[in-house]
Amino acid sequence: MNQAALESKISVKFKNKDLLLEALTHRSYLNENPSWRISHNERLEFLGDAVLELAVTRYLFERYPEGEEGKLTLFRAALVNTKMLFKVAGDLGLQKHLLVSKGEAEASGKAAETILADAFEALVGAIYLDQGYETAFNFIKKILLPYLPEIEKSGLYKDSKSLLQEIVQSDYRVTPTYRVLEEFGPDHEKTFRVGVYFGDELKAKGTGASKQEAEIEAAKESLRLLGYSSQE
Repeated sequence: MNQAALESKISVKFKNKDLLLEALTHRSYLNENPSWRISHNERLEFLGDAVLELAVTRYLFERYPEGEEGKLTLFRAALVNTKMLFKVAGDLGLQKHLLVSKGEAEASGKAAETILADAFEALVGAIYLDQGYETAFNFIKKILLPYLPEIEKSGLYKDSKSLLQEIVQSDYRVTPTYRVLEEFGPDHEKTFRVGVYFGDELKAKGTGASKQEAEIEAAKESLRLLGYSSQE
């Protein structure tokens, strides 16, 4: 791992190099390297999550002086969710610097997304401890917040059901509706399958532990079939 290269890329030169090393150390690495002198990054991730949310909230508050709380909350959620942080960390090439077990290094899908997104949060936490809030804020402003115009333009800050409704009302002149197609499982642990309809036409299905969860999954699947995506 080339710490100097990463420091150059993020424009932050650490006073305490161990903090950067800790931010990049996944718990699984310690399982294979028990003598490793640095702790894993979960505590820094916990701290970084809070710093990240505060920094993004501050930026949105200042950028949109007339912005309503509900819309700003959606913007923030779109910026700090796992998928977005995974994308940003990937664009930084953070995966090349992570210390993980051989098994986790080969992880894919949600597991890989979570590891990389958590490492980004840990990096924010490490910057905060080493350099203070303003440096952490400037790092987030430089690395994460340039993605905001893309989120705003595409409408990906909206929840899946709201985004689907807007698209369908515009393109199909109908409002999507949801119907429970099936319920199964014991009463204390039911699973629901819901369909989303454009008029009388069934467009997609979703499954969840509640009707609301199943509706969201159906909306997300319908968006996918229409060529859109969501940040949920």
